[in-house]
Amino acid sequence: MLFQDWTSLIRVVLVGSLAYPALVLFLRVSGKRTLAKLNAFDLVVTVALGSTLATVLLNRDVTLAEGLVALLLLIGLQFLVAWLSVRSARFSDLVKSEPTLLLHQGRLLESAMRGQRVTQAEMLAALRSGGLSGPEAAESVVLETDGTMSVMPARREG
Repeated sequence: MLFQDWTSLIRVVLVGSLAYPALVLFLRVSGKRTLAKLNAFDLVVTVALGSTLATVLLNRDVTLAEGLVALLLLIGLQFLVAWLSVRSARFSDLVKSEPTLLLHQGRLLESAMRGQRVTQAEMLAALRSGGLSGPEAAESVVLETDGTMSVMPARREG
């Protein structure tokens, strides 16, 4: 359970020493957008890349070449989805969500909050993170497509 044999450990070190730099190289070549925190699809690809790398490292049945092809496939598909999203509004709507207004002019929009599964406690925490004391101090709060909340303070007259 704690130790099987030295061969397994040496394999992990060798494969990891080759797979990790290859993944870094693939990501550098594919551009910043590959791991951007923009939508659910990006998160799925990021998790899949990590899972694939772990499988290559720990599963003797998966060769380094197979793992590198799998990593390239995931990165290539992410690149294709990003490319299509930029060129087609219809495709973009399929893979990306829209921002949601959760608070407007100091009033919580409870139906929007319920629809996005945001609690009042989470909203108050976002307002505090934005340096505001409460809902009345905010013009709006928007739940962005990456799950973060953007807080816009109310404008002060005078």
